[in-house]
Amino acid sequence: MSPVENPVLPSKVPQTLEEDVIFPPSEIDSNEPPLESEIHLRQILLFLSCLEWLWKDRTDYYATGNLTIYYSPHQKKSEYFRGPDFFVVLGTQKKYRRSWVVWEEEGKYPNVIIEVLSKGTASTDKTTKKEIYQDSFRTPDYFLFDPDKLELVGFHLVDGKYEEIEANPQGRLWSQQLGLYLGIEGNFVRFFTPEGELVPTPEEDAQSERQQKERLAAKLHELGIDPNKI
Repeated sequence: MSPVENPVLPSKVPQTLEEDVIFPPSEIDSNEPPLESEIHLRQILLFLSCLEWLWKDRTDYYATGNLTIYYSPHQKKSEYFRGPDFFVVLGTQKKYRRSWVVWEEEGKYPNVIIEVLSKGTASTDKTTKKEIYQDSFRTPDYFLFDPDKLELVGFHLVDGKYEEIEANPQGRLWSQQLGLYLGIEGNFVRFFTPEGELVPTPEEDAQSERQQKERLAAKLHELGIDPNKI
């Protein structure tokens, strides 16, 4: 499969939720700063759009990026909060939220967290955040992507401790929680099915269908058949 230097990104943030947006009782807003770079934005949009496309018939998960997770045991907004670049919570309701407030979400923490590294955050992502996600969140799958070095590492929680995930022969890392591989394709991390197929964005899927129709039409013309009369 050839590298995807410029994947077909969605023209806007995916929105397959109900038209009537209902926020949870909490009035706690996210407290995250703006994304650090265009790469961070594009990577998060890729994660969201591809997962939305793949799980278009599912409503039992929540996926988002650059949103604050509040997890204070005292239920205080002012303490114990973190903002992963991207995370997925399984077994919950798919709807818009101002933030993820653990004590208002049945005590649920993310099942998967992915951090996109930068010079300013790499050290924290590899140490402090890793410890929090391991010891407090108990998040089963944690991945770190370095867009400058094009390196991807992953960890899976085993007996309460993170163990590094071994790459398959194609260099991809398996997420037990997502049931998908993560691997670098071009300049970005992409999802792959268990069979190794690239999970497309909706735009890539539509483009592929158009190309298939064009190739079929060309073949029919070669055979002297008008495709419009079939």
